[in-house]
Amino acid sequence: MDGSMPTSSAVVKTTCPYCGTGCGVDVKVSGTKVEVSGDESHPTNFGRLCVKGSALGDTVGPQGRLIHPSIAGERVSWDAALDHVAAKFQSIVREHGPDSVAWYVSGQLLTEDYYVANKLAKGFVGTANIDTNSRLCMSSAVAGHKRAFGEDIVPVSYEDLERADLVVLVGSNTAWCHPILFQRIVKEKERRPEMKLVVIDPRRTATTEMADLHLPLRPGTDVWLFNGLLSFLHRHGVVDTGFVESHTNGLARAMAIADNTAGDLRSVAAQCKLQEAALAEFYRLFARTDKVVTAFSMGVNQSSAGTDKVNAIVNAHLLTGRIGKPGAGPFSITGQPNAMGGREVGGLSNMLAAHMDLDNPGHRELVQSFWQSPAVPCRPGLKAVDLFEAIEAGKVKAVWIMATNPVVSLPNADQVKRALARCELVVVSDCMANTDTTAFAHVLLPAQGWGEKDGTVTNSERCISRLRAFLPPLGEAKPDWWALAQVGKRWGHAEHFAWNGVHEVFDEHCRLTAAGNRETGDGRRDDAPSAPRYLNLSGLVGMDKVAYAAMTPVRWPVLTSPVSHLPSPDAFSDGRFYTPDRKARFIAVEPHMAVHGVDNEYPLILNTGRVRDHWHTMTRTGLSPRLASHIAEPFVDLHPGDALLCGVREHELARISSRWGSCVARVRLSGEMQRKNVFVPIHWNAQFASDGRVGKLVNPVVDPISGEPEFKHTPVRIEPFRVTWHGFALLREAADTAMPQASGLTAHATWWTRIAGEAYTRYELAGRRVENGWSAMARQMLGAAQPDADWLEYQDASAGQYRGALMVDDRIQACLFVSPRPDLPSRSWLSGLFAKSRLEDVDRMGLLVGEPFERGVDTGATVCSCYGIGRKTIEHAIRGGCRSPKALGEKLRCGTNCGSCVPELKTLIAQTLAPV
Repeated sequence: MDGSMPTSSAVVKTTCPYCGTGCGVDVKVSGTKVEVSGDESHPTNFGRLCVKGSALGDTVGPQGRLIHPSIAGERVSWDAALDHVAAKFQSIVREHGPDSVAWYVSGQLLTEDYYVANKLAKGFVGTANIDTNSRLCMSSAVAGHKRAFGEDIVPVSYEDLERADLVVLVGSNTAWCHPILFQRIVKEKERRPEMKLVVIDPRRTATTEMADLHLPLRPGTDVWLFNGLLSFLHRHGVVDTGFVESHTNGLARAMAIADNTAGDLRSVAAQCKLQEAALAEFYRLFARTDKVVTAFSMGVNQSSAGTDKVNAIVNAHLLTGRIGKPGAGPFSITGQPNAMGGREVGGLSNMLAAHMDLDNPGHRELVQSFWQSPAVPCRPGLKAVDLFEAIEAGKVKAVWIMATNPVVSLPNADQVKRALARCELVVVSDCMANTDTTAFAHVLLPAQGWGEKDGTVTNSERCISRLRAFLPPLGEAKPDWWALAQVGKRWGHAEHFAWNGVHEVFDEHCRLTAAGNRETGDGRRDDAPSAPRYLNLSGLVGMDKVAYAAMTPVRWPVLTSPVSHLPSPDAFSDGRFYTPDRKARFIAVEPHMAVHGVDNEYPLILNTGRVRDHWHTMTRTGLSPRLASHIAEPFVDLHPGDALLCGVREHELARISSRWGSCVARVRLSGEMQRKNVFVPIHWNAQFASDGRVGKLVNPVVDPISGEPEFKHTPVRIEPFRVTWHGFALLREAADTAMPQASGLTAHATWWTRIAGEAYTRYELAGRRVENGWSAMARQMLGAAQPDADWLEYQDASAGQYRGALMVDDRIQACLFVSPRPDLPSRSWLSGLFAKSRLEDVDRMGLLVGEPFERGVDTGATVCSCYGIGRKTIEHAIRGGCRSPKALGEKLRCGTNCGSCVPELKTLIAQTLAPV
């Protein structure tokens, strides 16, 4: 197909491809227009979408798409590409053994893609060297669940967040990273003001602004804090003795360690650098509240002690029996749209499909028999960081990377570049042509993107939703499961990869979850050598194409054909777990600090994470002008006192360096950071910034159990990045410019960032050289060297200021503004000029003086991305009498969609009304 959009106006119900919340989306395609809205019938979001979900229509065009297979940069047919991949993998395996090849896949894959990849690798190559970028975000939760419960089970639903009387958010900026989930909490709190929200996070964030209590703990001290909670609860008799005695094991040792390491409140407060009174308030609040949900995310998982942190949280819920009950339990908030689905099919290198274990001979036999495969590996494969180290060492000679960008997202990311550069065969399946990772591919395979592919995903509460196609595939893009199956067929296993559609893959997955998974009356399995598994989709077995197409959201386990959206009972409501003796395990956890501590050379702790409007490595969100408008460039946020010691100033550029690498970012002094702590977002890559890839800095230490990297604690130093000029340019050009480095604009800059705009592309620039004066250099940079160009310009050579604009038929084509300081004219005003078909004289005068003449034209930096409301517009409304977010919402609509800008609105109200 040619990728042209259908003209049908029917609404297609699908699922958002961003975070693990799993919101339902209604899509309507009318000609070339894709309209996106929330699905009011979906039990996750009931019609609401965050700004990223609302902007999905901006990201489904052909910009930057990979549309044809290629080998060594030359376009080839699918048959030629797959023949090459199959032959090379087979040759390497024949010569070096099955563990000489690997797959690195992604939580962006659909469950069906994940299933086929694992079947191919583990069943028909015989290697467990298939890992996923989900290793980077939730594998500590998986390991903690398995240690405590015997199986990777999330025991909490979204409704429990609304049933709870106390919600504790640990290491999660939920307001920005899971906005719809957070709004469910906020709405319930508005309905029940007595409900309490505690946020445990080193940073002050949009989430903490809504909290009753914020505990800004010292990074890495979570185990001390929760061991202290366990000791406090036990000491004060807050113990469900009947539950503990009947349904758990291991309390004595867990209590001994907790009492020994965190039995004294004052010592715990000192270790965590918290006020003793605030810590005591949290402990007392937890103790006296029966309905408690402790929700945790990357701040817990992404640590060299991540698994221990998870179990420290779980221990407190086991001691109090606050699990398996409405409104209570530990809750892992998943980062990716289908990290949960990947876990269901064995997406991690130490797992088998259907929640079975590689180290269990009975499980291996069951899976091998079900697949009728030659072999199933008996030992775990390489986890993500180890995998790329093995590639660099030459032990793994071929890797197939699917739907992920490890050159940006992995720690010690330059090591990944070295590994891929020396790898004998790198195959990359992606929907985008130019990423930091595709640059290393010997074979590129065009994958279907969101809107084209069809399958299922599972969200954080175990709810399976359908992701449906509403666009024809662009170019020659194919489903990932299909490409994998084609390779399996080429290896002589056609009968094992003979699915006629994605619904048949899903059916096989469901049948495997049911295999050997029946209980007898006494709670034992009648046909397998170990405890039954909670993951069971036997009620979904046998769906044909029509039934699969009509499938509605359902939470597993599904033991009978579902008659309602989410029929499953609360996990563990019967007090039985999935260990051999059906009892939960307390895990004794010894606290320890991060492996790499600060020193005189690297005195600051780097924390990395997401921002509100971007996602992962920006290959999708970077295409959307709406999403680029809130935070447009990489930044480093630090305490003003640390900025002074480092010699850096707000809005100027700084270099952040660790023992592993460095990057350059804009200095921000938000007031959110503790002393000695800095934050840099993860999103920017070589397509959007000259040196914004923070993964280069992150240390490669991993949790010894889960293999999850320590993204939240890398020692760094910060120093000024010296430049002689700052500037920005707006160019009326296609948003999918292939490689901005080739532009004359960036060739003259020492540092740059590229931002998508409406009808233009914007570049933030800084440099150290000016050749032949700004008038000549501007023409070179903007490609307007012809002498008859219609050029507006102003220059103050003594002040180092320059403003120039290229006009074509009275319409602005490009502009460049330069100053020795970063305080340059408003970008929002200038971007508005690109929407005009003809500039008036007053607009031309504004270009020369560097500001608009008309009042209200400059709306300021974007605050509410959902409705494009700028800071200056909001400040004007505040001065006009809007003294609350509700009043601003009624007047301007800001904060009324996803709500993630509400904390920022509150801050603006306080700042605007503060006495000067």
